Amino acid sequence: MPGQKIETGHTDTIHDVSMDYYGKRVASASSDATIRIAGVTTGSNSHPLAILTGHNGPVWQVAWAHPKFGSILASCSYDGSVIVWREGNLNEWTQAHTFTDHKSSVNSIAWAPHELGLCLACGSSDGSITVQTARSDGGWDSSRIDQAHPTGVTSVTWAPSMAPGALIGSGVFDPVQKLASGGYDNLVKVWKLTDGSWKMDCFPALQMHSDLVRDVAWAPNLGLPKSTIASCSQDGTVVVWTVGKEGEQWKGIVLNDFKAPVWRVSWSLTGNLLAVAAGDNNVTLWKEAVDGEWQQVTTVE
Repeated sequence: MPGQKIETGHTDTIHDVSMDYYGKRVASASSDATIRIAGVTTGSNSHPLAILTGHNGPVWQVAWAHPKFGSILASCSYDGSVIVWREGNLNEWTQAHTFTDHKSSVNSIAWAPHELGLCLACGSSDGSITVQTARSDGGWDSSRIDQAHPTGVTSVTWAPSMAPGALIGSGVFDPVQKLASGGYDNLVKVWKLTDGSWKMDCFPALQMHSDLVRDVAWAPNLGLPKSTIASCSQDGTVVVWTVGKEGEQWKGIVLNDFKAPVWRVSWSLTGNLLAVAAGDNNVTLWKEAVDGEWQQVTTVE
């Protein structure tokens, strides 16, 4: 598949890009304090569609909500705010809601699986994670995990809403509400919503990194009898964590040492391919072999 170049028009470092559900539009976040949306066509050209301004500092991440909620984009910034943007007329965006619950930089945002409703997790340098949930009256409810990573939260990711091993259409659907987070404390933690409050769901915390965790990504499970989380770190390693049944211990294996900081990890929709973006300027794709070892499939040029 030939690569496609997208001219964003940003005037400073780009920190994140996110493609919408249909793969038609790309949103990018930059140190120039703007979010830019570009249209992607099957040809080799892209076209700018909108510039979103509202943050007063670098924008670290952007995330599209599921289209069943309409055309909604969230962004988080060094300025401590999270903005939810809504598209009215085509390419006309307004700030639908601004969250200012955090005292310092909000480093990561993630929309929950759509079965849980319109629900956004936010991780901040103030050490806490907030979960913002839209109500039917247009307001938002907020819950908080205080001191999730006391030295700062770097990344958040949601578990699939189906329990491991559950088959779609098996009758009663009791959605799973779990999060994983990474922090400046070198740790990965798992959280579960129980009786309306978030509690840690892994004891002890997952510790195999020797430096700050840059990103965490929970894999889609598609009926597989296990849960899988990938984490990557400033220490150059990617760790793949798995657990079988509820209450068992998570086990981690080092996928690879990239000998350079690893910035992002991202799963394919089926959860069997892991993309890794590292400080050696390469994006590599990895797949688990039959024996449980991880093998590099390709380098994305």
